[in-house]
Amino acid sequence: MKIGYRTIKTAIGTPIAIWIAQLLGVTNFVSAGILTILCIQPSRKQSFLSAWNRFLACIIASVFSIAFFYFIGYHPIVVGLLLMVFIPVTVLLKITQGIATSTVIILNLYGAHYLDFDFLVDQFLLIVVGIGTGLVMNLYMPSLDRKLKEKQQELEKNFQFVLYEIALYVRNKNIDWDGKEITRIGEILEEANDLVERDKENHLLRSKHIYRDYFKMRTRQFELLQRMLPLVTRLPKKDTISEKIANFFESLSEAVHPGNTAIIYLEKLENLRKEFDEEDLPCSKEEFETRANLFRLLHDIEDYLIVKLKYKESDIVRKKEQMES
Repeated sequence: MKIGYRTIKTAIGTPIAIWIAQLLGVTNFVSAGILTILCIQPSRKQSFLSAWNRFLACIIASVFSIAFFYFIGYHPIVVGLLLMVFIPVTVLLKITQGIATSTVIILNLYGAHYLDFDFLVDQFLLIVVGIGTGLVMNLYMPSLDRKLKEKQQELEKNFQFVLYEIALYVRNKNIDWDGKEITRIGEILEEANDLVERDKENHLLRSKHIYRDYFKMRTRQFELLQRMLPLVTRLPKKDTISEKIANFFESLSEAVHPGNTAIIYLEKLENLRKEFDEEDLPCSKEEFETRANLFRLLHDIEDYLIVKLKYKESDIVRKKEQMES
């Protein structure tokens, strides 16, 4: 059974919050642990936003509690009425994350059955200790670089496999492939983009993210790859054109990596296009449609390579800017 870092932070932060609250002599000190549990978040950005939302909600809840319990009284129905007013206010102020933590304070104030300055200070300390401990625990966020690198490597292996299967199909009309790598590529891109967004939220001062640009580039290439698949099925069964296309895809499958090989294959593609231009003109409708599909395929391959080329060019500029700064 794998224990996640949020579980570890919760297990450490909760007793620390309770201990600090006990040292300060806070009543209902156990509630500090509850507030800390509710404040553990998956990223630094979410942590800061959550801490602010919860703190503000707790202060508003305290004010509402004073008004309702002092002027109406201590009765379960009053708690319900308070929540009917308080919750819409949190929705209006967009601090709904604070509803659960605020409820802890509301119930503490209800359970005390009295309100004085010392007890309100006591609850304020409880809010500060519970939310503050959660915020401090959230300052540590493990690096996601290793996971992102793994996603990158898995993605490239699947790209290689798809390109190689296209080569086999064009060459031999091999139809044994089940296409599961296409589905997996889509899943990897979705998982990777989620990791990138989480990693960005852990680095609040970072304006750009190298993996974000990379997976954005691969997403666009994946779209083009999906567009190519119907076109390769319309190529002639076997002739010199199909063989050259198959060789090109096979060679391209071996060059899927983070390095800059796009310029090389754009040159090869241009030579391939020139060779096709020298072929005899189509004599029938079927040959004309085949030639049209061929040139559409070449255009998509070119776009596929240009996407990678632009990514590498922007990557070089980014690295140069980092060195200069």
